[in-house]
Amino acid sequence: MAKQKSLKQKTISGVVWSAIHKFANVFLGFVSGIVLARLLTPHDYGVIGMLTIFLAVSNTFIDGGFGSALIQKKNPTDEDYSTILYWNLAFSTFIYIVLYACAPYIAKFYNLSILSDVLRVQGIVLIINAARIVQHNQLRKRLEFKKVAIINVSSHLVALVVTIYLAWIGWGVWSLVAQQLLVGSLATIFYWLTAKWRPLLVFSFSSFKELFGFGGFVLLSNLFNTLCNNIQSLLIGKIYNSTTLGFYTKARTTENYSSHLISSVLDQVSYPVLSESQHDKQRMISILKKFICTSAYVTFPLMLLFILLAKPLFLLLYSERWLPSVPYFQILCLSGIAICLQNINYFAIAAIGKSKALFKWTLIKRTTGLIFVIVGLWLFGIYGLLAGTVATSWIIYLVNAGLVAKHIGYTGWHQFRDLLPVMSASLTAYAIAFIVGYLLHLNLYIEGIIQLAVFFFVYMFISLYFKIEAYCLAIGVIGSLKQKLKK
Repeated sequence: MAKQKSLKQKTISGVVWSAIHKFANVFLGFVSGIVLARLLTPHDYGVIGMLTIFLAVSNTFIDGGFGSALIQKKNPTDEDYSTILYWNLAFSTFIYIVLYACAPYIAKFYNLSILSDVLRVQGIVLIINAARIVQHNQLRKRLEFKKVAIINVSSHLVALVVTIYLAWIGWGVWSLVAQQLLVGSLATIFYWLTAKWRPLLVFSFSSFKELFGFGGFVLLSNLFNTLCNNIQSLLIGKIYNSTTLGFYTKARTTENYSSHLISSVLDQVSYPVLSESQHDKQRMISILKKFICTSAYVTFPLMLLFILLAKPLFLLLYSERWLPSVPYFQILCLSGIAICLQNINYFAIAAIGKSKALFKWTLIKRTTGLIFVIVGLWLFGIYGLLAGTVATSWIIYLVNAGLVAKHIGYTGWHQFRDLLPVMSASLTAYAIAFIVGYLLHLNLYIEGIIQLAVFFFVYMFISLYFKIEAYCLAIGVIGSLKQKLKK
């Protein structure tokens, strides 16, 4: 009983600090996006977007699923941690050398010479990030999200100030490169200064083999996920140009901030919490329901609201220069609704050690999604690609929910039943706010404010009148957070 109470307290504390961490990063991200969008061009963002897939896949290789394995393992030793640290450093150096050698060929592939120099400098961040993976996962495993939040927010804040200055004096795309290097360097330094742990002078092949037994399948799953998540940037950059990719990148970045606003807070906490309860299926179902309903209650209406107010939002935040991003953003928001559900289901399966099943089904769902994206691009251009991206997100959620039903017992029907009131309330609020906007012929911003007020009023009225369970769960979580903050 005492252990359960302790876990509950740690979970609440974790949610509090993960929320502070995420909201602070979202705020800094929006400030960065607003200011830099006025100092930089879509071409500058497009250059970075072209290299995203190479760095993202490399980072996935370097982590190798060992971070997840260390969290999933009940009692990892200093030997385990030391082994993974040395592996990360050695392998990240090897990956950087490969990227350095391939940089001219990547630049030739896109027919943009600056990419070679950018990749060779930006790629250094791989080694920097590898040096802190162990310390970061130690804090996550112990649910010490306060330290994680302080370190990451501080790093992003300092880097943002420097990046804005560099963009202002005319560094262009190099200011974005500097931002990534600064964030990585500062966070790594802070993690090493904060963490009491220091590595042993040992590399254990038996420890490596044990952790890779779980982490290997997680690596393959994450690798395929990363590749498919970033294939759009590669295709747009190759078939269109850096400016079009810049518009897409801005739309996707804004959508990611929005869709991950709540889900990433819960994702940070859900995996270690679910791992602690991996042998108690009923308790896992209870935790899953709370996480899923709380996430959906906030994310569903938020995504629909952004679809409704996309144009005034982009004008206000980024200026008229970025209006071509608006339709891309609206389509991607439909994907964001699914994202808030898929990750929690994914972490539930990872928490019970079913990494092999995750890998097998990742191949199936991602291959299917990749077909949707490529066929959509071929038939309907960039809008077909975006529609394929949305379809992929929902396929992933349905597969993940199916795995949860099979291995944990929280069936797809029960998930749908728990989510239906939130979906109905969100769609009703959207429809009424849309009709109000259609009938009005006012200033764009005034009209947007009225629609926002109507949407919020209708959504809250339905929640209170019908006493939606997800609303009650969300209020319960907020109440717990308030008590924790007061303490």
